Amino acid sequence: MEITLDKLLASRDRRVEMQQKLREKHPNLTLVCLTVIMPGNIKRNLSSLIVSQAAVNAIVNSLEGGIVDIVTRDLETGYEAYVVTSKSQHDAKMIACGIEDSHPLGRLFDIDVLDDDGFPMKREMVGFSPRRCLICDNESRYCMRNRTHTPQELNAKIQEMIDAYVQQL
Repeated sequence: MEITLDKLLASRDRRVEMQQKLREKHPNLTLVCLTVIMPGNIKRNLSSLIVSQAAVNAIVNSLEGGIVDIVTRDLETGYEAYVVTSKSQHDAKMIACGIEDSHPLGRLFDIDVLDDDGFPMKREMVGFSPRRCLICDNESRYCMRNRTHTPQELNAKIQEMIDAYVQQL
């Protein structure tokens, strides 16, 4: 199902509300938020479900023993997962960056760790470099801002990554 910009923006507002709710329910704990990077106006399909399941499994395995609560939402605007952990924000961000950089589909995971003010911590805060583009070696934000690659190129690369991952299972 195609989603509109209005639906996408509304889903971001609801995501912030969920984050606030979980932070209030679990004060002094760390909140990790997962979404799937899926360009275009279709955010929920078989590919995004494969990526989201791989991401949740990687997070759960990496935070073993430190998980207090997990909330998942399978929405037309994309899959979301919220993990409350007893790990420090710094340790959780290190783990998140490690997953994003090492998992075969990690480049398609957007794993945010919220700071005390509810804002996502930057990778650079824990010694990691900015994320790289899926297609070239530039910083991803540079290519996104300049629309360096076509949606078709991005989608082809994403599907190639997912196909390779599924073949390894």
